[in-house]
Amino acid sequence: MNSKESSRRRFLREGAALAGLAVGAITSVSGQTVGSEKSSPAQKALSKDSRAYGERSPFETLSRWPIQPKDTTPETTPYLIFAPSRTPLQDLKGIITPNPLHYFVDASAPYPLPEIDPRQHRLVIHGMVDRPMIFTLEELQRLPSVSRIHWLECTGNGGLLERNFIQFHETAQMMHGATSCAEWTGVLLSLLLKEAGVQKGASWIYAEGGEHARRAKSFQLEKAMEDVIVAYAQNGEAVRPENGYPLRLIVPGWAGHNSVKWLRRIKVVDRAYMAKDDLGFREGPDGKMIGERAFEPKSLITFPSGGQRLPGPGLYEISGLAWTGGGAIRRVEVTTDGGRTWKDAQLQEPVLRLAHTRFRLPWNWNGEECVIESRCTDERGRTQVLLSEIRKKFGDNPEAWKSSESAGERFSGTQPWKITRDGSVYQAAFGPHMTPPAVPGTSAAAVRLNPDGKDRSCNG
Repeated sequence: MNSKESSRRRFLREGAALAGLAVGAITSVSGQTVGSEKSSPAQKALSKDSRAYGERSPFETLSRWPIQPKDTTPETTPYLIFAPSRTPLQDLKGIITPNPLHYFVDASAPYPLPEIDPRQHRLVIHGMVDRPMIFTLEELQRLPSVSRIHWLECTGNGGLLERNFIQFHETAQMMHGATSCAEWTGVLLSLLLKEAGVQKGASWIYAEGGEHARRAKSFQLEKAMEDVIVAYAQNGEAVRPENGYPLRLIVPGWAGHNSVKWLRRIKVVDRAYMAKDDLGFREGPDGKMIGERAFEPKSLITFPSGGQRLPGPGLYEISGLAWTGGGAIRRVEVTTDGGRTWKDAQLQEPVLRLAHTRFRLPWNWNGEECVIESRCTDERGRTQVLLSEIRKKFGDNPEAWKSSESAGERFSGTQPWKITRDGSVYQAAFGPHMTPPAVPGTSAAAVRLNPDGKDRSCNG
């Protein structure tokens, strides 16, 4: 046997042994090791650290705010029980909000979130239709579907005078975090209504949720036939329980309370149903009720923003979000000198209708104190109202702003941030004299709610 042949056989023999070791390290779907009854410490650690449902790095700590204690009740925490859990806008990138960080309002509180078996859940469509219908979730998922990116927003988000509570907060999350943006997948409501056959004279929709509170909302049939989605998926997976699992409405561009969660019933009617959550309706000149309408354009600088700190003078990228109920954002302007001059920011693609739009602007900070602010314009030509203009009209006392939707609920005013010489960033909307009294059950002057918890006005 020559040396070349001997070397070849030795290579094949050792290769087979190595292959055997490799097979022994393969882990099956069930978690059992193939080819070996025992696992090495390294294999055990790998198995322990591998999750069937992915988890983020322990170094990532973003969370919604406020975090409510488990024993929260109207008696123990009357001021926080119905407050929205808000998205950390200042720490997110792009325009999509991860499902675990999507804002939500616990409309079922003080009762636990409903646990709905999707196999038993039903959606009923009835009222002024030719063919009343009942859909299972499986039947809905067999119908032609759409996937669209839309924002949701609490009706009082960012308002200096919200419907249920007045807010005096420092960070973008605390002040404006009751808005999020996701890809929603489901069936167009118009498809279901056409299948049921809407009768002549019908003009409104009444939608009802399946939680203990039986949250309900009515809105115009015209909107229902335009772009409303009966959604069962959020960012590629099932809608999260706090966001309406297994089925919810998405009413693009309108206040979040229209997007009824845990959807169980849709009734077609010929007038405003005046459900318990039909807020802000008013009578028109012809005596008919005027209901919801699209949100005004809004924008917010998320970096730098309240609670953050710039380490020193130099080049930074100002970044933020803009959105509108009037279609797509067409322009965002940024001032870094308190409104004396404005520069156009770059809109990050994709710029989608009724979705958050990311904007960016390179900025060289010279280390001097300054005030930064953004304003946006949508495709309808509407421009975001400056907070300074609101203050000129209504003064500094928020109690005088109750009659103004620009200052109160549906707040669309701009948000100024002050950057001090040490790089600290603060909200610049109020003066020190407007600091509110402490709220029981909170570590900061966070939220003041109606103690009876009624009139909850938003869905997330």
